[in-house]
Amino acid sequence: MSPCVKRLGKWVSLVSRRGLSTSIVQKDAAAENGVKSLNLYSAVNQALHIALDTDPRAYVFGEDVGFGGVFRCTTGLADRFGKKRVFNTPLCEQGIVGFGIGLAAMGNRAIAEIQFADYIFPAFDQIVNEAAKFRYRSGNQFNCGGLTIRTPYGAVGHGGHYHSQSPEAFFCHVPGIKVVIPRSPKEAKGLLLSCIRDPNPIVFFEPKWLYRLAVEEVPEGDYMLPLSEAEVIREGSDITLVGWGAQLSIMEQACVDAEKEGISCELIDLKILIPWDKETVEASVKKTGRLLISHEAPVTGGFGAEISASILERCFSRLEAPVARVCGLDTPFPLVFEPFYMPTKNKILDAIKSTVSY
Repeated sequence: MSPCVKRLGKWVSLVSRRGLSTSIVQKDAAAENGVKSLNLYSAVNQALHIALDTDPRAYVFGEDVGFGGVFRCTTGLADRFGKKRVFNTPLCEQGIVGFGIGLAAMGNRAIAEIQFADYIFPAFDQIVNEAAKFRYRSGNQFNCGGLTIRTPYGAVGHGGHYHSQSPEAFFCHVPGIKVVIPRSPKEAKGLLLSCIRDPNPIVFFEPKWLYRLAVEEVPEGDYMLPLSEAEVIREGSDITLVGWGAQLSIMEQACVDAEKEGISCELIDLKILIPWDKETVEASVKKTGRLLISHEAPVTGGFGAEISASILERCFSRLEAPVARVCGLDTPFPLVFEPFYMPTKNKILDAIKSTVSY
């Protein structure tokens, strides 16, 4: 992943009581506490430190989190907050999430880690049939809104079938939970703190490719970002591009190359897939008349299909071309053939030019 600088952040290759408040502390206010250059895993670590420090009812648990976790996101937490609040669990994903549901139902902040998103499927029943329905089935007498499930997703260059998948679409079909995916360190910290303090169970997917590759200035203080708004991170007039997570940096590179050929691209970071910000995407497509969606997950049944269908319903008379999707292939995630599977910059650039010239 080559270096890419954006207006609101940068990717740098390093060859290396649940407060049920919906109030949002804006980035500018947080900046008053100073900023520090952090990569994404350090930003996640800082958010977890703040969450545990500001709420004595917050707990972090999962496989190997007691000594920092496989990606080091929980480094130092057990030493500072003790093994009663930061602790390892058995290798049992359904047990991790089931325990988190019970902990959250008792009024605590349960921050569960699933070591890889590929292994979240044993916990699928607990998430879909228990966490998502807990409030509804009790008529709002009980809830497990204090549950946040963190898990790293996506390609990493060498992960193969079981350490590279992007399963976000499975959970976007489930009323009762939120699905959030950050694109950068600053976004990861602010969105994670919002998720932990939100009164709903949330699955928070972290782009593991960016854990060390993404670096930007991150406010050191406690701040939150809204769980309701997409963000236009690059304005344009010819075509709208929509993505999330690690794919945003690839799409940004394609936008830069397209601009050299006279094509003006508007790039939107969806951030929150459920509930997703239809209004921002709709306004952009009504301006540009064209839409391209890109994600790492396989194209069939991916969340891009839902965006495409919704925008066709809302903007049919304004579209100048069919909606384009540049996504992963409909195969198990490959190892040696990963470069052919991935929705690369060149694939996106070709789709941009094809859509604009339709």
